[in-house]
This record gives sequence, C-alpha cells and structure tokens, in this order.
Amino acid sequence: MTDLEKHVNQPGRAKLVKDVRAKIKELGITYIYFQFISVTGRVVGKGIPADHWERTAEKGFQLVYGSTANLFLDRHNNYIGYGPEAMELVGIPDPETFVQLPWDKRVARVFCTCFRNREERENPGGHLTSDCRGNLRIFMDEFKKKHGLELRVGTEPEMMWLTKNEDGTPSGKGFSKPFCYHIDQFESLRPVFMQVIEYANAMGLDMIQGDHEDAPGQLELNWTYDNVLRNADRLSTYRQICAQVAREHNLIACFMTKPFMGVSASGCHTNMSLWKGGKVKVNRLGHKSLPGVDGVFSYVEGGTNTFMPDTKDMQMPGKIGLQSIAGIMKHLPALTALGSSTVNSYRRLWDQGFWAPVYADWGYQNRTCGLRVSAPGRFEYRSVDSMHNPYLLGAALLKACDEGISKKMKPAAPESRNIYEAQKAGKDVKKLPLSLGEALDRLAEDEVIKSAMPDEMYKVFHWYKNDEWERFLGATTQWDLDTYLDCLP
Repeated sequence: MTDLEKHVNQPGRAKLVKDVRAKIKELGITYIYFQFISVTGRVVGKGIPADHWERTAEKGFQLVYGSTANLFLDRHNNYIGYGPEAMELVGIPDPETFVQLPWDKRVARVFCTCFRNREERENPGGHLTSDCRGNLRIFMDEFKKKHGLELRVGTEPEMMWLTKNEDGTPSGKGFSKPFCYHIDQFESLRPVFMQVIEYANAMGLDMIQGDHEDAPGQLELNWTYDNVLRNADRLSTYRQICAQVAREHNLIACFMTKPFMGVSASGCHTNMSLWKGGKVKVNRLGHKSLPGVDGVFSYVEGGTNTFMPDTKDMQMPGKIGLQSIAGIMKHLPALTALGSSTVNSYRRLWDQGFWAPVYADWGYQNRTCGLRVSAPGRFEYRSVDSMHNPYLLGAALLKACDEGISKKMKPAAPESRNIYEAQKAGKDVKKLPLSLGEALDRLAEDEVIKSAMPDEMYKVFHWYKNDEWERFLGATTQWDLDTYLDCLP
C-alpha cells in the first residue's frame, strides 16, 4: 500500500471517522475547514460542507503543492518550491483533531496530513515531504520507537495587541503601556484576553497563566504542556484564536517578533523534557459535553521524566537530559534558522539588554544563555521567537536530542554567571548567528538539523527564506534614507 492508503486504513481510524460524524450531528456543524501548515507556520487549506465528511475522510481534497510555500513568488517571479506544472497534493483529514469553532458554531476545523498525488509517476501517494506537520509526526514516532521516549513541550508565546487608525491601517502603537507584570495594564486588555481564554478552552487548550509583558500591548498566555505534536497544533490554534479576537475588538494580533525598538521583542520560549510512559487523560478541562472529539481535549500525564536530577545535585539534569543538552548545544547555530526564522527576528538579538539570548551557552536559571534549566526536570530553549514554525523546530529538536542520546554526548559545564561578566573574565563564548543569512548558512552546513527537513521540505524552506533574505538585502528602507539622503556634498 502507498503511504496515503496506509494512513487512511490505519487501525482505529474508521471508528474516529464515525465519531466525527456523530459530533457533526450533535453540534449542528455544516461546514469544515480542512487545514494544514505551510513552511512559515501559516494555516492553509480548504473549506468543505460537512455533508461530504466521509468522502473527504477517505479520498481527501486536492490543492496545489505550492500551497506548502504559501503559493508565493520569489523575487524573480518564480513560484517557490513548485511551479504551475506540478501535481496537486492530497490532504487527508486527521479525525482526532476535529473541533468546533466557538465563534461560529456552524463551523469546525480538522488538521490534515498531506500526500503526493495518486497519479504521480514517482512515489504516487507517498508522504509529501514538504508537509511539516506530517514530518513531525513521523519523527516523533521514530524517536519513541528508537529510544522509548516522548518529547513533551510547553511554549510561552508572547505577542502584541496593536491599535488601528480610523481607516483600519496599523497605528504603530500597542494598546497598553509597556509596564511588565502590571495588573492595571493587564486589566486594560481583560476583554481581549478573557475572550481568547474562552475560545481556547472551547478548543482544547488548558490555559494555566498569563501576564502583561514589558512591551506596548504585549501579553503572554500559557497552556499545559503536552507531546510535541499536540502542542504545535495548539500553538497554531492559539494564533487562529488571537486573529479572530482581534477582528472582534478592532485590534491587530501581532506575532511579529519586534515591531518596536527599545522594548522587548516577542519570544516564544520552548520548555522541553523527555518522558517514559504516561497515560492520556481525556477531557482534562471537564467539559459537560465536548465541542469536538476526544483527541482535541486529551493530555498526556504522568510517567518518568528522564530530565529529573539523578544525583545529589538537584540542579544538574539527569543523564538523558545532559545528553540532550549536549546535542542541542552542538546544533544551536543551525537551530537558530528555525527558531529565529525571519529578518525581523534578528532585531531581537541585536537590541541587547532586553532578555534575548545571544550566546551559545547553557546554565541554570541563566537568561543570558541560549538554553537554561528553568526548573528541575525541564529546560528552556530560548533562541526562538513568536514567528517560528513549531513543527519544523519540534522536528529539529528531536534530531538534536537523538544525536546527543545516541552518541552519549556530554555538554560543557553550565554557566552560572551573567554571560557578559563571564566574557569579561576571559571566557570564550560563541555568539549565535546574528542575521537570517548567517543562520541559513549554518543550517546548510548541518546535516543533522537538515535531516529534520527531508527532501522537498529543506528545498522549500531554503528557497523561501533565502529569497526573504535577498529581498531584504535588495530593499531601500527608511533607515537608508535617514542615514544617507543628505550625506553629500
């Protein structure tokens, strides 16, 4: 059987398809968004009436291959990744991700896995390697089969709520004042974040805490961690929710890394740990009637956290944790291309003094390092911002951890000093890449991290991001005019 046929006929899926039909009837769903994730983390796909659920669940829908690259043209007017002569992909819905949209209860959404067209001459019905979500599932399953471990992830997505001018254009201002942790400024955005939390709860996100950060209109809302795939789905869902709430409140939900200089950027710290065992708890949120299938409202709990200290030193991670740190530290430069994936991302790293990690080091509770042990049993990958694609980064982190564990690698000693003070004392610490172009070069040299983007995925990513970098280099900006307009005679 082809990859597509195996996916459609996997054990238990037929029952899940029937479960979705039952939910469609129970909830009165008439329309469904069939969605997948592009190279930049954008949600793309098609809308199909719910009457066609069973047929679409079996046969899928077709969409041009180039949709995995947002169907964008490069600066030479060529379609990125795939031209108009390419076949159309087949999107097959994953029924375990079906959930109602709380802002229009006639509509639901379901995530999809993408495959090559059935009529392709080469590898018909094969997994479409430019499907970043499909890749992450494959690598997560391979990692678990090889090591008996599951990567669990919790993200901290900072973003800004910006105001509009009367004509609907961006005003360039945040809704609130840049006072970190101030309840008064948090309160000023209460109608917004309470709407986000209500929608998030209805779509399976177990919201646990939130605060006002130290940029204008900047909030961070967090939910309970889970396996790396479900967390990536929830981050994508959270972004969709914020976009909808912004429409309702006439605001802009801004995930751009650094729209303002002189204040903090929007990071998305990624807390991670590797676990053995555990059980899936359904309906952790305690809904009386689930507005979707069980899988959306499931969280994995318990098991053995292999990152927990296994010596008398209660700060030092366990053996597998240290091996994983070593693997990630080795590949930090290449990982930066995925965690800081836009030209604007590097404004965050250059505007030093605002908590952004610039140096390739690790330590305990040390926010000047790219990686810190934030609590016993987990560590925080800090060189990642709110624009990143969590499916690409999750796959790359799995590859880095795999090498660290497989080769029993050992990291250098953790740094407890402020990294700037350590440098003054003579420590030689390498900086992370400080431009998208440099990060792409480091990625091109790193076969381990590139393996997280197999075949067409790396081709599409590199083409898209290299074009972005070249467009930036070829653009005249306001800075150019301000600096050079009157420099002569």
